[in-house]
Amino acid sequence: MTKILDSVDQRTKLVGENRLELLMFRLNSRQIFAINVFKVKEVITRPPMNKMPGSHPSLCGIINYRGKSVPVIDMRAAIRMPAKAEDPAGGNVIITEYNRTVQGFLIGSVINIVNTSWSDIMPPPSTAGRKHFLTAITHYEHEGRQEIVEIVDVEKVLADIISYDVEISEEVLEDEVTPLLRGKKVLIVDDSSTARNQIRETLQQVGLQVIERQDGLQALKLLQSWADEGKTVTDEILMMFTDAEMPEMDGYRLTAEVRNDPRMSNLFICLNTSLSGSFNQAMVEKVGCDRFISKFQPDLLVQTAQERMRQLIKLD
Repeated sequence: MTKILDSVDQRTKLVGENRLELLMFRLNSRQIFAINVFKVKEVITRPPMNKMPGSHPSLCGIINYRGKSVPVIDMRAAIRMPAKAEDPAGGNVIITEYNRTVQGFLIGSVINIVNTSWSDIMPPPSTAGRKHFLTAITHYEHEGRQEIVEIVDVEKVLADIISYDVEISEEVLEDEVTPLLRGKKVLIVDDSSTARNQIRETLQQVGLQVIERQDGLQALKLLQSWADEGKTVTDEILMMFTDAEMPEMDGYRLTAEVRNDPRMSNLFICLNTSLSGSFNQAMVEKVGCDRFISKFQPDLLVQTAQERMRQLIKLD
């Protein structure tokens, strides 16, 4: 499996083409789960673990990964699946990088890596309620039958284990600019309800009003509706924060669509994503984002909004 993942960096060409690759696996169950390959550093056979007394119930322990101590989370327990006997083979650990941190997820067997389109990724049904740990679902033909693949909301899993602080540092607030943000609207686009909550709670501290959409297509339709009504998009919102990975349309394609529409091409766009790696800066330049912020950094969110406001003051 490691050999399959060695070429992850070469797959960055998929980004911006509204495509992604999913690493699919099981949790000692019939269901198939998946996460985006871009967030995977490596898949390893379950190594020895050191249990930490008093740690979160979903934390299996700590492993030595390439000379560093890395926490390993039991994915099955983290997404509230009923307890089950451990895989006699010991299972595997997916080493991932989210929000500038490295962690492992204990899983069962790895099935495959599949190249697919974001247009084939669908939000979970509304009847699933609010307590599920999925960002999306898709379908995959496996062993002669169509299977539903459940894509895990890893940000929600991590937020359930790690407490994220949304407080803004006093030193980042600017006396001349921050008060001007009050009452301004921003559009945040993210398929993770956890991520939207974090961004909203951060920006509301400086008086910004938040409009939310769950994927790039929803956001694009909103922007287009304003333009079709003869409204100036930049009068409606100060800027847009968008995730990269989303069902229907990813943040890169959303940005490209906005830049290609002269009615909204000057909208300030910040890519705010848990994806890590140097490829992000190259993709920001390719599709035309104004800024890139890796999640979750409250101070940088506010500083970016202030930067946009400073630009407008100079234009006036």
